[in-house]
Amino acid sequence: MKRRDALKTMSAAAAGLYLSNIFAQGQWLGTPFQPEISGPFKPTWESLMKYQVPDWFRDAKFGMWAHWGPQCEPEAGDWYARGMYMEDSWQYKYHLEHYGHPSKVGFKDVIHSWKADRWDPDDLVGLYKKAGAKYFMAMANHHDNLDLYNSTYQKEWNSVKRGPKKDIVKGWADAARKYDLPFAVSVHAAHAWSWFETSQRADTKGPLAGVPYDGKLTAKEGKGTWWEGLDPQELYAQNHPLSENSHDNGMIHRQWNWGNGVAPPTEAYMEKFYNRTKELIDVYKPDMVYFDDTALPFWPVSDVGLRFAAYMYNKSIADHGELKAVITGKILNEDQRQAMVWDIERGQSNTIEPLPWQTDTCIGGWHYDRGIYDRKEYKTAKTVIHTLIDVVSKNGNLMLNIPVRGNGSIDEQERAVVEEIGEWMALNSKSIYGTRPWKIFGEGPQQESAGELQAQGFNEGKGEPFSYKDIRFATKGETLYATVMGWPEQGKAVIKSLAEGNAHHPKKIRRIRLVSTGQKLSFQQTSEGLIVDFPEAKGKCFYANPLEIS
Repeated sequence: MKRRDALKTMSAAAAGLYLSNIFAQGQWLGTPFQPEISGPFKPTWESLMKYQVPDWFRDAKFGMWAHWGPQCEPEAGDWYARGMYMEDSWQYKYHLEHYGHPSKVGFKDVIHSWKADRWDPDDLVGLYKKAGAKYFMAMANHHDNLDLYNSTYQKEWNSVKRGPKKDIVKGWADAARKYDLPFAVSVHAAHAWSWFETSQRADTKGPLAGVPYDGKLTAKEGKGTWWEGLDPQELYAQNHPLSENSHDNGMIHRQWNWGNGVAPPTEAYMEKFYNRTKELIDVYKPDMVYFDDTALPFWPVSDVGLRFAAYMYNKSIADHGELKAVITGKILNEDQRQAMVWDIERGQSNTIEPLPWQTDTCIGGWHYDRGIYDRKEYKTAKTVIHTLIDVVSKNGNLMLNIPVRGNGSIDEQERAVVEEIGEWMALNSKSIYGTRPWKIFGEGPQQESAGELQAQGFNEGKGEPFSYKDIRFATKGETLYATVMGWPEQGKAVIKSLAEGNAHHPKKIRRIRLVSTGQKLSFQQTSEGLIVDFPEAKGKCFYANPLEIS
């Protein structure tokens, strides 16, 4: 599902009374908060702009993600817990067929059915480490609002109390640390407030027309049910009026930055989110937190996100003696990109960015979708590797999600993709890890056709496919890596940017090796370009061929 692709920066007037010019200018002028741990960072953008991205993140380049939670249990695609309440949508129809009517069987009941009985975090994280991942990220909660850890603030609706009755985050964290991978968590729950508003609806036609879905249920209505004694509002958070135009299913995208008529979240809701997230880092000690938010959670209607960022940065310094923490956010202005890492969803920059950034993408849907498996529509390893090389050439990292089935396993098609990524990385990763961008990111026709970023990103796959005519550069010390994005026709690669007398690399080129084999290659530097003779036989994973130029 395309997500929030219509989201634009909102003006103060359109955002409502609480979205003032003060907020729009990026300044919080409410009651000042003292940091909860001593350190150099204060909960203001100005203070957070002193942040420096740690080297571990800059060197890692490639992370892998388990975007896994109860919405994977139906194996019916992304945003299931919202779509199942949209009358006549394919997920609504799927829910009717497999679970029942959402007035009687809601998402709380999907959680109840989720057992994760084949989940083996050690096996999966080990697989990802072998594939070349240098950090691993687990989902801590999604917009469905279930905490996937032993949460004392979401005390009844968490994965230890409900569903699988397992501490999902702890399992992932233990496996990541076993394999010596920095551990990250993704946090999405801030938007449950408006995202779950579909659960307040009812059918408009048919035998149950007008019968409310289960989104407004309270604890008193649970007598005699499996959820007796539980309050569904701790999960759904729907005891509030609907946002403006809430029945427009696309409106959630245009209200993502807490403007354009979204129902204002209460202070209690926002403070609870803060406490949940603070507990997450206090207990599980992740190195990185990914927020699925415009800038920071609840910005600009609250400073909750600013307070959290200051806390995490100061805590990292207190714990490690230096700042090792990473926080990512989306749709950042130039100042905000200095305060945290800019994340681009399903897309990438079209230029070398001055500061490190990350793209997050997936080989299928974010949540597991059995239809993608049946249709054999996963991204290939070739596509993933091309994306990685392009992103790295522009000063970025790639975070790749492998959709996990409801039972906690990945399917054989996905495993084959991961294993092939590992084959390429085993041969060529020295051209990836620890590199920095060169003077230019590359050359070739692909970039000329690349699409512009839209909202969070979403320009993935808009350009022409990469070919041997496309080159991407990166450097490490005195070495220049030039990756030829395919096996050249007639066995000769031409790198125009390295033509005789070029302004980028005036030093004489003395040696070129094929990184995958170490083989020295013959070459000549002409006014046309650097012409490199490739071996007669194609190597393994020959769709991307880094050259080591000394």
